Amino acid sequence: MTPRLSRSLFPDLPALPERMIQFGGGNFMRAFVNWQMQQMNLKGLFNGSAVVVQPTPHGKSTALMEQDGLYTVLLKGRLQGQLVNSSEVIDTVSRVINPYTDYEAYLKLAKQDELEFITSNTTEAGIVYEAGLRREDAPHSSFPAKLTELLYRRFQLGKAGFIILPCELIEDSGEKLRRFVLQHAADWQLGDAFATWVTEANTFCSCLVDRIVPGYPRDQADDLEQKLGYEDPFMVSAEPYHLWVIEGPAWLREKLPLAEAGLNVIVTDDLSPYRERKVHLLNGPHTAMVPLGLLAGLETVEDIMKDSDLGRFVEELMEDEILPVLKLPRAELLEYAAAIRERFNNPLIRHELASISLNSISKFTARLLPVLIRYQQAQGKLPRLLVLSFAALLLTYRGDQVARRDGPEVLEAFDRNWIDPESFVTGILKEERLWGMDLTAVPGLETLLGEHIGLLERDGVRASLHQLT
Repeated sequence: MTPRLSRSLFPDLPALPERMIQFGGGNFMRAFVNWQMQQMNLKGLFNGSAVVVQPTPHGKSTALMEQDGLYTVLLKGRLQGQLVNSSEVIDTVSRVINPYTDYEAYLKLAKQDELEFITSNTTEAGIVYEAGLRREDAPHSSFPAKLTELLYRRFQLGKAGFIILPCELIEDSGEKLRRFVLQHAADWQLGDAFATWVTEANTFCSCLVDRIVPGYPRDQADDLEQKLGYEDPFMVSAEPYHLWVIEGPAWLREKLPLAEAGLNVIVTDDLSPYRERKVHLLNGPHTAMVPLGLLAGLETVEDIMKDSDLGRFVEELMEDEILPVLKLPRAELLEYAAAIRERFNNPLIRHELASISLNSISKFTARLLPVLIRYQQAQGKLPRLLVLSFAALLLTYRGDQVARRDGPEVLEAFDRNWIDPESFVTGILKEERLWGMDLTAVPGLETLLGEHIGLLERDGVRASLHQLT
């Protein structure tokens, strides 16, 4: 019987001091942040581990401790023209805390002087301000509220603040997180001295992260188990490419020596050009392809890129509807777009559309809705391919064709509006909590979206694409 991965198989691995609190232990964080910590450790530059805080009550992060926090990262694909196909056991997760079952263990983190950094990836829906949360109703449902309580405990102990690196893919993530912490502090009447400490003793850095992480290699698991000699249900596959852009002070380069370890990390005073390019031109097409691919019966990103209809959709969406609204030089954007399509075409990793579909509504709002609105304002018309993808997304949230993976409030909004298909488009576009605005105000969107939903239902994905591409 193949043994489960654990420290008993690697007895020489050192116990590393905890230097980072990490909200979220999902596939991306383990293949991105924890992997980069390990590369710094291997170069003798960091000597630290992360204590992971499970951000939701239904997460599975604590199960990682059944294998002593160890897991395997598989890098598969091309990097700078070279084929990469490697495996590495990562040992930078010290422990996992579930604040919903052991809140005191979470609060005790405030006492640890060696903890200097906080990272997070709670999805685009994670950095939000939830009004009405009371301090005594702990653990709090939102990440900013949990963080506020931790920071207040730290402040009361008279200890140093943190360097906070939120990796959620939203604009000004650091500033928004700081603002929501201060709002909770005001709600809970924690005092002016604490508010001053939050701003002056802590460094909130906005971040941009880039690595395609398909997750557990289900189709190769048996072969890999035989090759590696152990079972690892937390194994995660990723592409070799990675980029971490941190908007923060120059001294951070020495405090967190990622670039010195040879990692593709940029510390800058303005990440907006990097964000604009990546969010809309890489994450945008990723989000746009998913509902159409799922409705067409496809399973992976590679399936889409090799499909004559869906592959052409991705290329035309990028070049005809997304590129025109971005501010960087077109030649530079075309080169970046070609590199992205090469990354999407990676034959060595299986990136399942179902896994990408998690929280698709907030992803669409952050990644594609700004493109749609800018295009309409600049061109005086709507981007038809993007609206078709939007229509497909709304159809997948009806729940009768594709499994929905989103929060209960989002699903409730769709269920409420789908009761009457005749009024559905108007009703769902008016759900400002989903989109940040009343989308019926976008000229022509209500009508075109209704037409595209009807087209998809009547003729299917491929026939619809043939009419538009």
